[in-house]
Amino acid sequence: METNVYTQPKLPYAPDALAPIISAETISYHWGKHEKTYIDNLNKLIRDTEWEDTALEDIIRTADGPLFNNASQAWNHIFYFFSFNPDGGGEPTGDLAEAIKRDFGTFEEFKRLFEEAGVGLFGSGWVWLSQDKDGKLFITQGPNAANPLTQGLTPILTFDVWEHAYYLDYQNRRAEALHKLWDIVDWNVVGSRYTKKL
Repeated sequence: METNVYTQPKLPYAPDALAPIISAETISYHWGKHEKTYIDNLNKLIRDTEWEDTALEDIIRTADGPLFNNASQAWNHIFYFFSFNPDGGGEPTGDLAEAIKRDFGTFEEFKRLFEEAGVGLFGSGWVWLSQDKDGKLFITQGPNAANPLTQGLTPILTFDVWEHAYYLDYQNRRAEALHKLWDIVDWNVVGSRYTKKL
């Protein structure tokens, strides 16, 4: 019986395409080394276990310890890097734009609150925009490998606030690093993750 082996997808843009917001050097280390290690570790951890043929999202929702950490970090990084486009930026449209206005007042206020949550997270982790089963939007933050899937939410957008995500390009200027990411967010991709329910 063939077992499940997770593979690292190819990025939809060149390694230098997001520069100067995310440099080719950061892509090389963050995607090329950190993410590869999470996926390699995940495959080692599930080999010859009951997790071998489990969907990655289900591992994240139910596992703990090293298995959760590596599964969630593998998923988080793919979700993060596939949210960007060198021609990104601007504002969302359609249902997501309406939901942001409904739940945060304005797009600018949403961005302020999102950056504030990312800057305010002590240590390493992630800041997320997610929706609940009714389509209501939430900004959450979490340490280390945290993922809103464990809270019954559906992630829509995330910014990585581990130091390795920005230190080569911004040193300790986390706030600046997070603020610059808006210029490369692919709102077509992010908007497609939102399902209008309310």
